[in-house]
Amino acid sequence: MIKKLNHLFAAALASAAAVLSLCAPSSALAETPSVPRPNHVVVVVMENRSYIEIRDNAPFINDLAARGALFTRSFAVSHPSQPNYFALFSGSTQGVEDNNSYTFTAPTLASALRAKGYSFTGYVERGSPRKHNPWESFVNSTDAERDLAQFPSDFSKLPTVSFVIPNLENDMHDGGIKQGDAWLRRHLADYAAWCMRTHDLLIVTFDEGDDKSKNQIFTLFYGGAVRSGRYGERIDHYTVLRTIEAMYDLPTLGKTAGIRPIEGIWK
Repeated sequence: MIKKLNHLFAAALASAAAVLSLCAPSSALAETPSVPRPNHVVVVVMENRSYIEIRDNAPFINDLAARGALFTRSFAVSHPSQPNYFALFSGSTQGVEDNNSYTFTAPTLASALRAKGYSFTGYVERGSPRKHNPWESFVNSTDAERDLAQFPSDFSKLPTVSFVIPNLENDMHDGGIKQGDAWLRRHLADYAAWCMRTHDLLIVTFDEGDDKSKNQIFTLFYGGAVRSGRYGERIDHYTVLRTIEAMYDLPTLGKTAGIRPIEGIWK
């Protein structure tokens, strides 16, 4: 009888433990990033404008922001331009503090995607300098570049992730905010509309701000899976890259290790 009672008591304890384990999420589950997996992600990188400048002078970008997720505390990681592109593409500035030419063997977003069976392309408008086209500096990604004219009109044929890089006249570096904003409307409005109907994502960000703004930049996420609103969490280029890594279950690159992806903006 005593053995039978002990057996029943042990069984009851095991059942209770099982119930508790269901009620309390495991550490493994708690660490699983809660992000969607878009069919395609398009990242557009504009140039050298602060958050306030864009907020006050770019109607198309602000229209996207009003219907998407706008990050009111987004920051670049460095000056000048090139280190920020390296950070967004490889998870590190690679120790670079200028716009000179370099060659690296480090892993990149492109190589990480390909290793998982996904695809990456950098669509570059003619005249964009090397310092804005980070894949040109990485031996494992130099074949990723295509002319912007090859950006598909059938968006279902896009690579998994792509970067879109305007030239200096159209990225707000030389041509001004209004010109760059009009360029974005002309080239990305159709894709933005597609994103709202599909499981695609558009990200618009900037390489850097200015010293007066403490390098604060305008960053927005736009698509049908995004809950519209203004979000005050602090993010930077590493956070954006980490979020893309989490979407496709990629290994973390450089300084993205230990960073939480953006999780609170999804429907």
